[in-house]
Amino acid sequence: MTPDAVGTVPASRRRAVVWISIVAFVILVGIAGALLSGIGTWTERDRLDPESVGPGGTAALVAILREQGVAVAVTRDRDETLRLLGAAPTTLVMADSPILGDDALREIFESATDIVLVDPRARGVELLFPGATAGGFAPAETVAPECDAAAARRAGSVMPGRLLVPGTSGAAGCYPAGDGFGLLIGAGADRRVSAFDGRGLITNNDLASNGNAALALNLMGRLPNLVWYVPALTDSDVATEPTLGELTPGWVTPAIVLLGASAVAAALWRGRRFGPLVVERLPVTARATETMEGRGRLYEHGGDTVHAADALRLGTLERLRRALALQPAAGATQIADASADLARISHRAARRLLIEDEPHGERELLALSDGLRTLEAAVARGIRGENPTRPDDTERDDPERDDAER
Repeated sequence: MTPDAVGTVPASRRRAVVWISIVAFVILVGIAGALLSGIGTWTERDRLDPESVGPGGTAALVAILREQGVAVAVTRDRDETLRLLGAAPTTLVMADSPILGDDALREIFESATDIVLVDPRARGVELLFPGATAGGFAPAETVAPECDAAAARRAGSVMPGRLLVPGTSGAAGCYPAGDGFGLLIGAGADRRVSAFDGRGLITNNDLASNGNAALALNLMGRLPNLVWYVPALTDSDVATEPTLGELTPGWVTPAIVLLGASAVAAALWRGRRFGPLVVERLPVTARATETMEGRGRLYEHGGDTVHAADALRLGTLERLRRALALQPAAGATQIADASADLARISHRAARRLLIEDEPHGERELLALSDGLRTLEAAVARGIRGENPTRPDDTERDDPERDDAER
């Protein structure tokens, strides 16, 4: 696209293109953010999910338990979970979920025979082992059981994650690291309760490492029935959070209504009605000669003879191009040569006058202006077929020199 064509693009169209580009960019960023957020959500949902075959799922452990003769039931409904736990001695496997309140979680714990909490948090640890707390994290190294629990001693060393502190609970701690333990076990006459961080032990990606699989089977396979409970949103018994209207003081709503009414009244009072479009006469009409003289005075004041000469030459070249019926894309050299042929001067003289010479003062600028005017007049006479008067008598016709210059 030529510079002339670019200049003819309406400003409104350029603004529309800019806004369309901005909107498209915002939409693309939103789509990318939604996709990334969705990926994170699915990753979080699949973590320790007994039916997920991804790296963070636990489908492989469920399959091994079933091969060992344990009847594993995966439930996502609280009522169904309570029904299965009450039907026969059953091991409950679940992660501490913020969806369930303390009462719901305590009811589920009391209905199970054995409990294995595979993602313990402070709340779940306190409910299972009153007086125990969740601590920090163990360093990334394998740790020996160093306890009397048979399930841990048979499994051997593992690399624990979150640490648990027994406190006053009386629970046995295995896999010591720092001030806590990687596993807490509380055993009674006919019940065993355990808690450990299974995110790096029982997932599909980590089950085959160290003694992870043996530890999971020893803790979860004591009874013939196992219920793996994954709480759903519909199982929540947590009270809903108060709405914004409930948190807002009573005087805020009337104040907002009053401010809105005041704004509407002010707009109606001070606003102008939009009537039909009318033609408004401009107070002043500037003639072209005044504009030209103004620009000339600016060039004179700044002493910028080069730009003034360029302005004169551009106007002369455009008028000569139209007079010579040349294409709009014709260059300055082509116009100068065609003008020289009609004015019967050398090509070099025409090029110097129209392109090359740079005036270094007002006197030279005036001489350039006179030369351009004389050249235009000579070209006009040549087009009419009259015998042109030479603009410069020093530039005689010399066919041999012209051929050499060509």
